[in-house]
Amino acid sequence: MDNLRFIRETMERAGALTAVPGWGGFAMGVSALGAAVIASQQPTARAWLLTWIIEGTLACLLGAMTLRRKAALLNIEVMSSPARKFALSFTPAIVAAALLTVVLFRADLPSAIPGMWLLLYGAGVLSGGTFSIPVVPVMGFSFCILGALALFCPAAWGNAFLAAGFGGLHIIFGFVIARRYGG
Repeated sequence: MDNLRFIRETMERAGALTAVPGWGGFAMGVSALGAAVIASQQPTARAWLLTWIIEGTLACLLGAMTLRRKAALLNIEVMSSPARKFALSFTPAIVAAALLTVVLFRADLPSAIPGMWLLLYGAGVLSGGTFSIPVVPVMGFSFCILGALALFCPAAWGNAFLAAGFGGLHIIFGFVIARRYGG
C-alpha cells in the first residue's frame, strides 16, 4: 500500500504544479492590504492607479521569490512542465487586464478597473489552476465572483473590493495552501 501511495503521489506531482507558495500568497495579501490603505489616501485617480500598479509589481516579485524557494525545497524545477502550462494559461488574462487598464483609464472609466482586475486575475488563476493543486482553481473562481460583484457595485467601493480580493483572498488561500500543501 505504501508503494501504491508513493506512485500515486509521484504521478500527481508530475502532472500538477505543487510548488504554489502558500506563504507567498499570504505575504501578497498583506502587502495588498497595505496598498489599499495607501491607495485610499491618494488625491487623484492617477495616483491611486500608480499605487496599485506598484503593488502588483511587488506582489509578482513576492510570488516569484517564494515560488523559487518552495520549488528548491521540493527539488522541483521552477519551469517544470506544469509550471509552464500554468504560466501559459495565466498570462493571457493578465496581459488583457493590463491593456484594458490603459483603455479604461484613457476613457475616464477608472471605476471599472477594480472589477476588471479581479475578474481577469481570477480567470487567469482559474485556468492556470487546472495545472496545479485543487485549491488554486477555487481561489480563481472566488476572485471571479468578487470581480463580477465589483463591476455592479458603487465606484466608491472599488478599493475595498481590491483589498478584499488581493488582500483577503490571498491571505485566506495562502494560509490554506501553506497548511495543506506546505509553505
